[in-house]
Amino acid sequence: MIENSFAITATFIFYLAVMLFIGYYAYKRTSNTSDYFLGGRTLGPWPAALSAGASDMSGWLLLGLPGYAYVAGIEALWLAGGLLIGSWANWLITAKRLRTYSITADDSLTLPEFISRRFNDKTKLLQTISAFFILMFFLFYTSSGLVAGGKLFETVFGLDYTYAVIIGATCIVSYTLFGGFLAVSWTDLVQGLLMSAALVIVPIVVMQEGFDQLSTNLANINPELLTLWHGIDGEPLSWIAIVSLVAWGLGYFGQPHILARFLATRSNKDLTKARRIAVSWTVLSIFGSVMVGLVGLVFVQGNLGMEVVDGEKIFMILVNAVFHPIPAGILLAAILAAIMSTADSQLLVSSSALAEDFYKQLLRPQASSKEVLMVGRLGVILLSLLALYFALDPDSSVLSLVSYAWAGFGAAFGPVLILSIYWKRMNRNGALAGLIVGGATIVIWKQLTGGIFDLYEIVPGIIFATTAIVLTSLATAKPEKSITDQFEAFEKNLKEFD
Repeated sequence: MIENSFAITATFIFYLAVMLFIGYYAYKRTSNTSDYFLGGRTLGPWPAALSAGASDMSGWLLLGLPGYAYVAGIEALWLAGGLLIGSWANWLITAKRLRTYSITADDSLTLPEFISRRFNDKTKLLQTISAFFILMFFLFYTSSGLVAGGKLFETVFGLDYTYAVIIGATCIVSYTLFGGFLAVSWTDLVQGLLMSAALVIVPIVVMQEGFDQLSTNLANINPELLTLWHGIDGEPLSWIAIVSLVAWGLGYFGQPHILARFLATRSNKDLTKARRIAVSWTVLSIFGSVMVGLVGLVFVQGNLGMEVVDGEKIFMILVNAVFHPIPAGILLAAILAAIMSTADSQLLVSSSALAEDFYKQLLRPQASSKEVLMVGRLGVILLSLLALYFALDPDSSVLSLVSYAWAGFGAAFGPVLILSIYWKRMNRNGALAGLIVGGATIVIWKQLTGGIFDLYEIVPGIIFATTAIVLTSLATAKPEKSITDQFEAFEKNLKEFD
């Protein structure tokens, strides 16, 4: 438990009060499903950029990635570099085309709805399978956020892990339930700024002796911490290890909670500004996160003379050791910000899949907008309870839970989405094959170990899914004329919207 918890507790309470106020304000502006799931497509460049970044990075940015750098050294830069390139490429390649095509395709509000309308799937099979994968993988992703919250409240307040997870889940659900997309996006703006500030401030304050001394201290602990090409045991990193780390960047193209920000942005011109903001934020945040792990390793061994069993708690330990309780409370609230900013987005996308893609499409096509909105809010509660069940294991790793869900979305949706907005010849059967092959590969590959099966499952998932889409589309009939006409209209709109 962290000392001086009264000041920290007061800071946390104030922070939560501000977030709940934003949620209530957004609730007053939410009247229909378009408002609830996409904020009425009114996001400007700053909330779009920082909401996408904050919902992307989650608790693993302040727990999982520093924890990995703590145990692996600058080997973590392979992961950081892959994520940075992937984030930039996603904004550049996907954002404008997806936003434009979603409007062309009858103003699609959700990713499954867009995929279904893109290929005029009257059977609704594409939409149903898409929603199924969203619900399945988001259970693991949301659970990772609740695990991070449990570790935070357990470390800061000395709470029992189970109670800590429940408290964190309650905070997240409270404002997601009422505010919807606007609450999530506006709070993400605040949370994103807080996260990046914390990740820049903490290593600078702790690393008072400068970078050269940090390198010397790391070398004294283990010189292998300073090489990109060897593990900490001195053995060369295999190509499987390097590719697995860099390949995290491929996951960006299929993350529904990030892609939703593209759909919700006010204009295509705003997306250009948002890309620059988002990439700048990502550079600061990711490399600050790696520095927290490296600086933390030197500090706890040199200044505190201790070993940290759970590296994912290194940020919290540094903050407690170096800062006064009041700024410490603000910095620790950044962890809560990271957790809430992603878990709320995941719950919202999941509830939209449940309400729009299952309930309205399969059970009650005649359901009114208010009825779908109510189902979406009930879905937030149901899904959070399921995620809570998976999060109750105190030995869960934030990074491992995120890696599985990240790969699942990247392989199931990434190839389908990219090809659907660039390839006119792609048809419904190809999209269906890509979804099934991509998602199934992740589930199966994850169960196998040894040799090539140690490769991060997102790599074979994307390769197999892309192959399935191309071969199936070419082997079956060309898209019907209405679909090709829609694609041509999309290309025209793309020029007009720019």
